[in-house]
Amino acid sequence: MKPLFTILLISTLFFSCAPNEDDLNLYDEATNEVISTSVEYSSIELEILDIVNNYRVSENLSKLQTLNIISNVANEHTNYMIQTGEVSHANFNLRAQNLITNAKAKSVSENIAYGYSSAQAVFNGWLNSESHKKIMDNPNFTHFGISSGSDIQGRNYFTHIFIER
Repeated sequence: MKPLFTILLISTLFFSCAPNEDDLNLYDEATNEVISTSVEYSSIELEILDIVNNYRVSENLSKLQTLNIISNVANEHTNYMIQTGEVSHANFNLRAQNLITNAKAKSVSENIAYGYSSAQAVFNGWLNSESHKKIMDNPNFTHFGISSGSDIQGRNYFTHIFIER
């Protein structure tokens, strides 16, 4: 059976704000407490980041810098998709606003996927989708983050978020 790959609406928001610092905090708006921005990346996540950056270099685009705050936001969405069993961009506007506020993002986009078992396979799925490729090819993006996780059946979910600062 082929891995299921869902192509969904890709949302992009554009806002203007000037980055002043790289030491960024992520806040839980319900408790107004700082959430740790440390991340332990899995091997598949690190491989996806490397594959995307190698691809960008081959296309004469700049490499993107990994920001843990982006990966934390991506992780929240991956967990949401696993819990609901649905692959979606649900609440993208909240993730984007979070990154605009806390990561000084000017624009935010995301690619999601489901069912792939390797970094190369999920990358190929995004590359073969015009809307997902357009995000990876965006020359304005400067940073990215990634999250992957598996449900109890072992199906993999991915959230890859890109920002411009």
